[in-house]
Amino acid sequence: MAGKIGLNVTQICLPRECTEDEIIEEVLKLNEDPRVHGVYLHLPPASLTSRVLNTLRPEKDVDGVSDLNVGRLVRGDMNQGFIPPLANAVMELLARHGETVLVVGGEGPLGVALQCLMQRRGMVVLHSRRSSEVLQKQANAVVLLAAGHMDVPPTWLRPGTAVIHCGSALMTEDHGMEMSGVGPLTAALRMQNVVQSSSRWAQGQQYRPWTLRSLKLQPLSPVPSDIEISRAQTPKPVDQLAQEIGLLQEETEAYGRTKAKVRLSLLDRLREQPDGKYVLVAGITPTPLGEGKSTVVIGLVQALSAHLKLNSFACLRQPSQGPTFGVKGGAAGGGYAQVIPMEEFNLHLTGDIHAITAANNLVAAAIDARMLHEATQKDKALYSRLVPSVNGVRRFSPIQIARLRRLGISEIDPSALMPQEVSSFVRLDLDPAKVTWQRVVDTNDRFLRKITVGQASTEKGHVRETQFDIAVASEIMAILALADGLGDMKTRLGRMVVGSSRSGQPVTAEDLGVSGALAVLMKDAIKPTLMQTLEGSPVFVHAGPFANIAHGNSSVLADKLALKLVGEDGFVVTEAGFGADIGMEKFFNIKCRASGLRPNVVVLVATVRALKMHGGGPNVLLNAVPCHHWARGGRGSVELAQAVKQAGSQPSHFQFLYSQETPIVEKIRMIAQKVYGADDIELSPEAQAKIDYYNQQGYGKLPICMAKTHLSLSHLPEKKGTPTGFTLPIRDIRASIGAGFIYPLVGTMSTMPGLPTRPCFYDIDLDPVTEEITGLF
Repeated sequence: MAGKIGLNVTQICLPRECTEDEIIEEVLKLNEDPRVHGVYLHLPPASLTSRVLNTLRPEKDVDGVSDLNVGRLVRGDMNQGFIPPLANAVMELLARHGETVLVVGGEGPLGVALQCLMQRRGMVVLHSRRSSEVLQKQANAVVLLAAGHMDVPPTWLRPGTAVIHCGSALMTEDHGMEMSGVGPLTAALRMQNVVQSSSRWAQGQQYRPWTLRSLKLQPLSPVPSDIEISRAQTPKPVDQLAQEIGLLQEETEAYGRTKAKVRLSLLDRLREQPDGKYVLVAGITPTPLGEGKSTVVIGLVQALSAHLKLNSFACLRQPSQGPTFGVKGGAAGGGYAQVIPMEEFNLHLTGDIHAITAANNLVAAAIDARMLHEATQKDKALYSRLVPSVNGVRRFSPIQIARLRRLGISEIDPSALMPQEVSSFVRLDLDPAKVTWQRVVDTNDRFLRKITVGQASTEKGHVRETQFDIAVASEIMAILALADGLGDMKTRLGRMVVGSSRSGQPVTAEDLGVSGALAVLMKDAIKPTLMQTLEGSPVFVHAGPFANIAHGNSSVLADKLALKLVGEDGFVVTEAGFGADIGMEKFFNIKCRASGLRPNVVVLVATVRALKMHGGGPNVLLNAVPCHHWARGGRGSVELAQAVKQAGSQPSHFQFLYSQETPIVEKIRMIAQKVYGADDIELSPEAQAKIDYYNQQGYGKLPICMAKTHLSLSHLPEKKGTPTGFTLPIRDIRASIGAGFIYPLVGTMSTMPGLPTRPCFYDIDLDPVTEEITGLF
């Protein structure tokens, strides 16, 4: 239905019986094809309906006939539009003739374009729907726009009058695709438009300066509730925000009016663009209610962008439903330093955590199902079910072929495997006592900390104890936060270790055959979500691992995208969860190691509340800055923004706490002694056995992610301030091989929080008439 001519232009020539919908379907395909920079709708006039013309993207409309391009021409704005090539050809010919022109026929886009161009050149334009002897004798030139055959008797013309017949340059039922008269010149000018379109496309791929429009704040005193403040501000449409910060239309996927996913193709487009300055916001050891690091991030970004007029981007984690409905509440910031709409931010957002939950629990289901089937079937029956005959043909799937290769089996014909090879292929031989993968749910549910599965009669007595973790503790969440692309994420998902075989060999998600399905479930979750602050500054919300039971930072991808978008002189501000002892330490030694990025500035948040809880703070040193963003928005953080700008201009002396070559035990000891202030560590026999096993499997070079209480530098939440004289107990050690770290469990740390006596959900409600939410904070 479509044939390409030239390098970047496509000509549509459709069968005459095609419907309008079929034409539009073809046009839509060409709209989305990045290889096509121009489209020529070479169709019968009856097929060039307004709906067809306006389906074509204006930037690919090299005939300049869409309503938008005609409007641009009339307005005189040709920075983005195109002059219709046929009209341009006529004007080229008219340049050698008189100033009075009779236009016969042509009431569509071409006629409008010609009249506009002629009047702009100062010509006198006469109109007639058909040939007229009286009018033609007044004209120096006659332009016949009507399609089809049209004779002009010579006696009707003044001597020397030029007649330009455009009908043969249009497609008509009589002449088909015959080109004559102005046809060759029209074709040449059309290709000129294609060149111009290609050039604009190439320029559009370059970095675009920001045109950010800040939203005005009118802070009230006393400060209203967070949700009242959020509702009082009208956010910009997300497509407008995306355009202001230099995103292309094809780089965003809108989720409603105020949030959008951003495609990773942006990294390829801006790969040569220098990064901006990288700022980390961390905090002192917090109270159970949190100390406002997110609020500082947002207030700082608002000050940098709305008040100092510097490109700046906030990168935050997606909040878990656990704390949102538990004690801490939401994580959108607070007061006049918030991400808006805060209800959308704090609840489902774009479904990333749901995708993680689905992917995680698919792995869990696959584990138990595989153990059941292996325990109840012989090799031959397992093989026939794992590699079934479809229409008389048996073949391995690509994932199964990859498993054969890992087993050292080169054969790909299912009928050619030897019995021992069949047995090795079908049996993972997972030890139920050594399954390390848990199910997850995004709710604080203490009664799922230990459960028994397989109690139904259909599971044939295959009962085992297991547990649920909170969804943000899933290794898949950590992978999402540390992956640098879809391919990297898929590889990491495949190498997740879910347990050990009875012979002590690690069993991975790829061994289960589920890695491809996991990538499918996570393909949209890997794209960061774009939102905005109360003052219209951009925010990326992506990933949400806790810092006490995971590494506690937003995604590498969000940071990398933002660093390209802000430009060399801009700022990207992100946060590390909980206190500096866990969130910041993991940012340095895990996230920066994985991403290759290095921070330029660190902002340490210290609140009066936290200082009081920990027994009084240290003396205030030079360059400590008071902040009032909660009550005043960005204006209340201008002093902090200026300090960050000054600090960002200084050289960074970043270094890792330990090298990858350092043994696992010594890495743990270095963190305990140099970060927490412990005298030493104490390994349980189980933890020591795990270290020996991980060393044997070649995991010894992985970084350490301590799972520890966030309420104290020690393992005991009640020990405040800077405790000394303690030994840090390591009761167990686990490995997230896909994410790429080892995580010791310190003390009685749990991976499933519980609800308090009075959770936040007591105050959360919905008006069924207005759909207004109350009680979120």
